[in-house]
Amino acid sequence: MPETKPKTGRPSLLGVFKEIFNWYPSEYPSEERKLLFKLDLSILIFACLCSNSAVDQTNISNAYVSGLKEDFGLYGNELNYFNVCYFTAYVVFQVPGLLLMSRPKLARWLLPGLEVLWGICTFAQSRVTNVNQIYALRFLVGMLEAPVFAGTHFIIGSWYSGPELFKRAGAWFICNPLGSMVSGYLQSAAYTNLSGVAGMPGWRWLFIIDGIFTIPVALIGFFIFPGIPDSPRPFYLTESDIVLAKERTARAKIRRPGKLGLDVFKRSLKKWRIWVFILCYACMIISSYPSLYMNLWLKAEGYSVTQINQLPTVIYAITIVASWLGSTLASIYPAWIIYTLASACVLFSTLCMIIWNIPTALKFFAWYLFGISGCLSPILYSTVNTIVKDDSEERALIMGSMMTFGYSFNIWVPLLLFPTAGPDGAPRWRKGWPVTFVFYFLLWAGFISAILIHRRDQRKSKSVHSSEQSDEEGETIVVGDGVESKVGESTPKAQSGERGLHAAEPSTK
Repeated sequence: MPETKPKTGRPSLLGVFKEIFNWYPSEYPSEERKLLFKLDLSILIFACLCSNSAVDQTNISNAYVSGLKEDFGLYGNELNYFNVCYFTAYVVFQVPGLLLMSRPKLARWLLPGLEVLWGICTFAQSRVTNVNQIYALRFLVGMLEAPVFAGTHFIIGSWYSGPELFKRAGAWFICNPLGSMVSGYLQSAAYTNLSGVAGMPGWRWLFIIDGIFTIPVALIGFFIFPGIPDSPRPFYLTESDIVLAKERTARAKIRRPGKLGLDVFKRSLKKWRIWVFILCYACMIISSYPSLYMNLWLKAEGYSVTQINQLPTVIYAITIVASWLGSTLASIYPAWIIYTLASACVLFSTLCMIIWNIPTALKFFAWYLFGISGCLSPILYSTVNTIVKDDSEERALIMGSMMTFGYSFNIWVPLLLFPTAGPDGAPRWRKGWPVTFVFYFLLWAGFISAILIHRRDQRKSKSVHSSEQSDEEGETIVVGDGVESKVGESTPKAQSGERGLHAAEPSTK
């Protein structure tokens, strides 16, 4: 088991830089570093390649502003209705999908299977002949995508812990804005180069291209995606790898899957964790909705179709950097500091949108600054994985419930606060932007509350555990995350799994 010596003082900039890229710590045994490398190649690469959720939510908007609106005569709130169909299915199938993901025998095959079906529905969207077919396909796509996002976080949290977890979550999350960014460029290229090819407008070709990318990736997933440590072993992991993986989860106190029954609802609903994290995610979803539609502002300002598809990709580029760097820094410094800085940025951007009548350059800056919010979601999910690591089924239920209740607001909130047309419609949103400001603030307050309550619980647990240990073994004390250590012994680094949540001082190699 790797050990580390106590470290004091603040790290230098060089030390922070080294820690950011320190994915395979030298103090880990070589077998453990090899296991991490195998997991990174399988879990992260597959998860990144199949990050269709962000692509799909963006390509319907890109298609809308690239000819779909005119081809079908959509001059009302049809774009919002497309999203309502999508998010209705997304909400309904969220918790069932996550609970299925927690089952070892299903965890390996569920995501690749859903990706295959998603690819088929994506192809179908390129051949729609009326708006009702779009509504139906949007519902099916939402159903198939439901467990993908939170399920991937669940899988990552089943193999990794502590700083490893935050770094991998941030690295994976960059693929969501990257997918949205690629979608914008693909739609621009399709509109420019494929319009009229085979008698189809460019927006139809975007769905065809997405489908072509999806099917091969999904088929590869059946071979390389590992599921969770208790799932059937994939060919590239040896028996000793699985034993080591289970030892690592036991060391980090990540509870392995147990029996799935109604008891998971009873024990989860009695705790604060599900309620606080649901509140946080609902606030995140409501507040982030308008920042996805910079293209509507560009269209209203009279920019060209190519500019409408390409200029918003800067937001996704910033989100990519923020997702990776912010989550990684949250594994070095206390997560609440990173969360507070990112929240301050998006609150400033929202304030600019509330004022609205500002210089165009400042408005571009405000739109692009929304990209800083990219680190909020991976830090939040990594925090959930860390705090709820003691109950696998509860962790799956909380993640599914976060998505369910969060996206349930996307079924009706946009119709009231973010209408596409009308005097308060896009992109001005006189009612929507002030509400966005409030919910960004509540998101920050909820996250800070979760950290403080968890610290309180940890202090109580350590106090009780320390008292019990003192009675039984006179020389035993409790250090770190409730880890037992004899006086004079070093504390295993792998046990400091919550450093990103409540470290008083950052530590580096």
